[in-house]
Amino acid sequence: MPLTTNRGYAPPVELELRHLRALCAITDAGSVHGAARWLGVSQPSLTAQLNRIERAVGGRLFVRDRSGCRPTPLGRSVTARARPIVAEMTTLVSEAREEARARESGPRLRLGSTANRAVAGWLCRLRGRFPATDVSIRVDPSPNSLLRMVADGQLDVAFVHEVTGCPLRVPDGVGQRTLLWREPQFVALPAAHPAAEREEVALADLCGHPWVVDPHVDGEWHGIRRMFASAGLELRVIQGDYLTGADLVRAGVAVAPCQPTSTPRPGMAIRPLRGDPLTVRLLLAARAASTTDGEFHAVYTALEDAYREAASSTETYLRWLHRNDNPLMLT
Repeated sequence: MPLTTNRGYAPPVELELRHLRALCAITDAGSVHGAARWLGVSQPSLTAQLNRIERAVGGRLFVRDRSGCRPTPLGRSVTARARPIVAEMTTLVSEAREEARARESGPRLRLGSTANRAVAGWLCRLRGRFPATDVSIRVDPSPNSLLRMVADGQLDVAFVHEVTGCPLRVPDGVGQRTLLWREPQFVALPAAHPAAEREEVALADLCGHPWVVDPHVDGEWHGIRRMFASAGLELRVIQGDYLTGADLVRAGVAVAPCQPTSTPRPGMAIRPLRGDPLTVRLLLAARAASTTDGEFHAVYTALEDAYREAASSTETYLRWLHRNDNPLMLT
């Protein structure tokens, strides 16, 4: 049943499924900006929609301030009732679309991933393993956005990372299998930097340069900020994408976090951080009902092999693995 308001000063207004989905997204994201990215709409459009919803129900659903949005008691009540409606309709539409697609065309496998050097090998292996299947991939910097797409039936599986200390928001109905529990994050620094001559770099040696941080990568800003706070050091930040960040590193004006499988460009060095203060968990997510079937196992195995290949082709990462007596203990 649609939620309605029946106050005397306004005619009854029905809330549609898209309104309920918007409320759930704002609650999960903690901000209108984050929810707008999830939903693929502009922030002003979602703000206007939220204002209409609040007028419809006759009360404030969120407290909005500089830190984001927090649901009011009424907001929590409405969202709690909206969630099962959204989940049921999402499942219904997703299953109906999948059945219709299967009747009209061949099988399809829709992958999602955050940026990772293993992605190309993963995709090639799956196309070889399932030659009759249309295998596609979407790369997005936000793990939470990819998980939401899995929950909504827009993706079949998603390979994502979770910054240690910054848990992902895993939607109901999404299962996961861990590929690597603790992957160290390395640092890209100018090749002319004195610390580039060392096998490992101390965080204190890098305080002379600002760090490039992409604000769209969930958890990364918080993880780096916590890393510096734990070391008692001051953090200076340049917000931007890592493609531009690589150019800033090569120009000698910045440093940037990077994956251990990253390959340095000319003018750049990649080194482990001493003590591994910044780590992530790598995981493969899918709808919970499918994580035990044979296809999911095949997708996971292909990813495991691709990651091993990427790691074995990266000299710096291999040396780190040997020093830490860690022969890629994938589970």
